[in-house]
Amino acid sequence: MTDKTYNVLFLCTGNSARSILAESILNKEGGGRFRTFSAGSQPKGEVNPHAIRELEALGYPSTGFSSKSWDVFAEPGAPEMDFIFTVCDSAAGEACPVWIGHPMTAHWGVEDPAAVVGTEIEIQRAFAQAARFLKNRITAFVNLPIASIDRLALQHHVRQIGSLEGASVKSAKVE
Repeated sequence: MTDKTYNVLFLCTGNSARSILAESILNKEGGGRFRTFSAGSQPKGEVNPHAIRELEALGYPSTGFSSKSWDVFAEPGAPEMDFIFTVCDSAAGEACPVWIGHPMTAHWGVEDPAAVVGTEIEIQRAFAQAARFLKNRITAFVNLPIASIDRLALQHHVRQIGSLEGASVKSAKVE
């Protein structure tokens, strides 16, 4: 067993909803084994209030989040990431910065709850569903024996997690 704390970055285009949800959920569920961050390729500049409400309703940390560019994590002096997960399909298809240290990457796409147009109940339901799908992925991730399996096997497992229920890319293949 290792005492290493792993740095994890969740990426989404706007960094206002899914990546914020994932950052908060892993921060708590990881039990101190992970330092979590989130960012976006085209940050909205503010966190979606529905994401904050969902985190509060589920008992997850809901303060201190900001919508920021992924460039922040590619600059000198930025934390070196061990894992980077895209949680939206458009961010997964974009040309990412060059990450220091060659982190392990995977796509864990979930439909965008912020894109839902409808009643307040329909919007709340979309955020609750996104949070549930992300929590399921994060639970699978934190239960991996990260320190005791080889890199190739670990890469396979983190990519496979992206195909769990709620995957936004139905035809996503596991490598």
